[in-house]
Amino acid sequence: MAAVARRLGIAPATLRTWDRRYGLGPSDHTTGRHRKYAPLDVARLELMQRALLRGASSAEAAKYALAAPVPGPRATRSHPSPDAPVLTGGELDEGAAPRRDLDLGAANRRARGVGRAAVALDSAAVQSLLAAAVEADGVVATWDDVVRPVMAALAARWAHSGAGVEVSHLLEECVRTAMIRATPVVTRPRNHRPVLLACVPAERHDLPLYPLAAVLAQRGVGVRQFGAALPLDALVAAVRRTAPAAVVLWAQLPRYADPGVVVALPRTRQQVRVFVGGPGWARGVVPQPSERIDDLAAAADAVERAVC
Repeated sequence: MAAVARRLGIAPATLRTWDRRYGLGPSDHTTGRHRKYAPLDVARLELMQRALLRGASSAEAAKYALAAPVPGPRATRSHPSPDAPVLTGGELDEGAAPRRDLDLGAANRRARGVGRAAVALDSAAVQSLLAAAVEADGVVATWDDVVRPVMAALAARWAHSGAGVEVSHLLEECVRTAMIRATPVVTRPRNHRPVLLACVPAERHDLPLYPLAAVLAQRGVGVRQFGAALPLDALVAAVRRTAPAAVVLWAQLPRYADPGVVVALPRTRQQVRVFVGGPGWARGVVPQPSERIDDLAAAADAVERAVC
């Protein structure tokens, strides 16, 4: 049992639970009280893992694993199936709180699959699931219905136990990669002057700017993205050099949402629409003439209307 658990990347206790509850146990008998996992047994366990990654509940995954045609054992295959990622970590380890499933409430199956893969630190599975979500549902739905629920569940876990920082970092990198892949290169933008996307000085949480850049680019809007913690003098220089049609300033944390950043933006010959986004601005005063933007869809619509 220990060898199979190591091979699958789950805890022995999880194997015993799957055997006891769902009948997914070893079928070969040896001397004494021990039973041996046959290759087909391991193949069924792999099917259960794949179903869990796609967001199925444990009962649904077990039903699928018992009913589905069983492929050859993993050891006999030169390449795994490209549409069926295999977990490499043990998010189902019931003996360690940081590895339990995230509390995702009523989140959809895609979100549950991404959550399980992220907790397992399986970046390949996370990226595969995010790519499938973007292709099927688009960037906005993937961000709102998949990424944000998982990020919120990870934040709640960290607030409760202090655990899961490594999971959040891995998920953020996977989301960043997925959003960059979903961002086309706009060679002939609809807007004559660009849109600048940047975090306010010292703000390092720039992840929400990536889906915004992706949606705008998909609509043919040209953007210049400057990322996290852009110093004020650099922001001022960028505005002067590009004469943008709009500037979006992101602040995740209230202590970084400084109205002085908006006031310090240089005046240009043509009007610059300034938008501030992120929960950091929710408690503070948003100086005129800047406009507050909230959710991704509304932000993309507002920026597009302002520049096109």
